[in-house]
Amino acid sequence: MNRRDVFNLIAASDPFDEYAEKLMLFGQFVGSWDMDGAWYQQDGRRRTGRGEWHFDWILGGRGIQDVLFASGAPAYQFGTTLRCYDSKIDAWHLVWMQPASGEYVYLLGRKAGDKIVAEEVGSHNGRQARWSFKDITTNSFHWLGEVSFDDGATWFLEQEMRAVRRMMPSS
Repeated sequence: MNRRDVFNLIAASDPFDEYAEKLMLFGQFVGSWDMDGAWYQQDGRRRTGRGEWHFDWILGGRGIQDVLFASGAPAYQFGTTLRCYDSKIDAWHLVWMQPASGEYVYLLGRKAGDKIVAEEVGSHNGRQARWSFKDITTNSFHWLGEVSFDDGATWFLEQEMRAVRRMMPSS
């Protein structure tokens, strides 16, 4: 088997049958999304941008991988998140990587009411991350990226993205 054939094995077309219902927590995002984002500084400054967010099944349908990037960004500035469901703890392991900026985050995520909330395991350089998906519909969602500098006592909204589905996933 050559390298390309091996990497084609990563892709999956559907969720793993045994946990299909649980896998749809993030599986509902499979497809392509247009995104409007805003980034906030603690001094009140704000910048905005547009981008794309693409989600798909991986690893025999046991996980989801996404690729996120700003419109027009070079490929080396793309970021990716791997999300895999762990039936032993009924939670998702999430790992975000954007090597160009040196960002690496490991979180655990779960359904929380009508939202999905993932919190960083431990802290990284004195800060802890929390990500939330809310206002989720078939064709849109609102994502929040918050940080805490005091072990989760208070949270600061650092980034938010509003996404609109570009196309439904093919089966």
